[in-house]
This record gives sequence, structure tokens and C-alpha cells, in this order.
Amino acid sequence: MAARGWWALLPRAKLTLFPPFAGGACRNTPYRSLCSAPVRPDAVRSSAVMSSTDATLTGVMAHKIRKGVTFYVNESTVNPMAAGRPGQPKPLLLLLPWLGSRPQAQAKYCEIYLRTGFDVLVVETEVGRFLWPRWGLEYGSELLELLESERFSQRHLLVHAFSIGGYTFAQMLVHMAKDAQRYQGVTSRIRGQIYDSLVMGSLERMAIGVSRTVFPRVGFVVKRASLLYFHIFKRQTVDYFNMGIDAFRNTPVTAPALFFFCQNDALCDADSMEEMLENWRKQGITLMSKKWEESIHAGHLRAHPQEYLSILENFLCSLSMVPLKSKM
Repeated sequence: MAARGWWALLPRAKLTLFPPFAGGACRNTPYRSLCSAPVRPDAVRSSAVMSSTDATLTGVMAHKIRKGVTFYVNESTVNPMAAGRPGQPKPLLLLLPWLGSRPQAQAKYCEIYLRTGFDVLVVETEVGRFLWPRWGLEYGSELLELLESERFSQRHLLVHAFSIGGYTFAQMLVHMAKDAQRYQGVTSRIRGQIYDSLVMGSLERMAIGVSRTVFPRVGFVVKRASLLYFHIFKRQTVDYFNMGIDAFRNTPVTAPALFFFCQNDALCDADSMEEMLENWRKQGITLMSKKWEESIHAGHLRAHPQEYLSILENFLCSLSMVPLKSKM
């Protein structure tokens, strides 16, 4: 396969409103277990030059688990922390990207972690799972089942969620909070959590996020329609949102956390974010955060690359999940 970079292995994001009524495979298997989805035997290896740096990263294998869920393995690296303990798997990064993220954009983050010594599990969020949260809650349960499967059950976990990806993780937290004993294994394996550009503050900010991502040319109309939709279907939407917000504020995951956000983000109220951070500090969670006065929603790495990578590196060093021998 001719590839201009390993990011060509990333699947193209496709937005599907309300998966059970969409065409194709989603119509037939909207709630198919992630663990039951077979791994494609034709996993693709790329040895091309990385697209975002001058160095090379070879031996990246992409395993498509199902639509929107892809597992990336860098076979050229081993876990230095496992010296003397043969067979110990590398730590796993759970990457939850923003809605409509492009493969090249995802690749910049995957590359950081693959090069550092992680394997990467990319889980995309379809807008339908946000607009009808019950499906998002069921999806969260399936993701937890996947993390408990034989392939991942022994791996330490790091979560990196962007924008709507934080919503998907919140759905996972709902299950983890409701059945703490059932998911103790997953909870205890999460060694760190990173949140970039969370949507926070009000329903209006959620509606802005949908309008700017799905139909940006008619954003105002979509925003108003979304607010009306949330009002009419409050029990099916807002009540579920509140459940996820409560689970996030009172998170069962007490691993150290890093937050990136900015003052000028229309999708995130900075004051609400700082209030939430203070709430986590009171719960005894170790926190690092960076707030820029001006930046880009889910684009802080692009707007402030050196500062972003320096903060991220310091955070990863504090977790001791992998030794960092060089600058990112």
C-alpha cells in the first residue's frame, strides 16, 4: 500500500446521525459488542516517514476493531519498564478525539505516544451518540468491555480525551461509578488522564459545538434547532447529560489529571472549568492545568506546540508509565 505517512492508516471519520436508522452496517448491528468484532487479519504495516516530524517511525500496525475503533501498535518499540519481566505489555493510550477530527490531526497525537512507548487505541465518537445519549451510554459500556478483554486487560491505561471525547469518557464513568466493584479492574489500571478542550458550561455551548462541527455554514440555525431539540427531548438528552456531568465531577478515577483549555473557547466556559478543577482538588486528585488567554478549541498543540509538548512531557514523566529519554 502506497502511503504518504503512517497517518494514512487512520480511518476517515464519518458523521452518522442516529446510527440505528443509518444505512449500512450500523443499521443492522447498532449495539454490537466491541469485543465480538473480529480483528481484521489484513492489518496494515507502514514504514513511511512520519508526517509531522523529521524523524522516522517504522513498524506501525493498524488493527481495525470496528467502525471508529482502531488499535495501533508500534512493533519497533518495547516497554523499557518491563525489563526482567518478559511478556509484560506496553501501556495503552485511550485516545478519544474531537468530533470530525481528520486523520492527519489524530496522527500528530498518536505519533507522540507511539514514539514514547505506548500502544494507542483510537475511539471516535459519532454525533448520534451525543444527540441520543442512551446510545452513548451503551457505547461506554461496550468500551469498558473492550478494555476488559484479553488483549487489553493487563495494560496500564492513560486517557487523552478531546472535546466530545470527554463526553464519551463521561459515559464510561457513569458505569464505573454505578458498579464500582464490577469495573474496579479498569479503574485501578488508569494511571493518568488528560483532557483537552472539554465542552463545559451550558446547553448552549453544547449546541454551538454541534452546529460548528456538523453544519458550520448554517451554524445559527443548527444551534437554535439543537436547543429546541434538547428542550423537547429533555428526559432523553438533558437528564442523561446531567448524569454524565455528575459522574465526571465526582469521578471514580482518582489518577493524576492534566487539563488544557483557553479563555476564548466558545465551547468551554473557563470559569466553570476552574470551578470543576477546584472540586477535583478537594477530592484529593493531583492536577496540572494550562489555560491560555487565546488559543484554538482542540487545537492547542497547533497553536502552542512547544509549550503544549513541554507540559505534556512533564506530566507523563510524573506518571512513570514509560521513561522519557528525549524531548517529544
